[in-house]
Amino acid sequence: MSQIVLGIDPGNARCGWGVVSVSDEGQLSLLDCGCIETGKDEASGERLAAVYTGIKAVSAKYSPEQLAIEKLFFNRNITSGIAVAEARGVILLAAHEAGVPVFEYTPSEIKETMTGDGKAKKKDIGAAVVLTLGLEKPPTPDDTADAVAIAITHLFWSSFNGGILQ
Repeated sequence: MSQIVLGIDPGNARCGWGVVSVSDEGQLSLLDCGCIETGKDEASGERLAAVYTGIKAVSAKYSPEQLAIEKLFFNRNITSGIAVAEARGVILLAAHEAGVPVFEYTPSEIKETMTGDGKAKKKDIGAAVVLTLGLEKPPTPDDTADAVAIAITHLFWSSFNGGILQ
């Protein structure tokens, strides 16, 4: 019996998502991935509704046992940080309504887990996703590859805490 994890790279312009399963033997598989994209001319409420509806649809289709999401990280642009925080809010609400537990990882934890370098570049994350899952090319856009990496990170971290991978 496999376990399914939904990884999410939150955003209100582009919200990447990836559904990864792990078999009892520890084999990882990418079930599906994508990106919820909204237009910059859309009202904030419309953008958040699209993210919420999209995540609910993915959750309903794949019934993940767990959701892994990137922790909020403020760099320089507080305005974009607020937009990401709002998107995270509707994602966390969707997870709560679906009864799916949420696990959070910092960008550096994800980069370190996937590449061994907490300061890895986007292309390195994509390459690590390709290697880990045996894909021909990284999922696009980068937000999608990041979401898949977040799901994989959760599966690896949970294995060290007596979880899925042994």
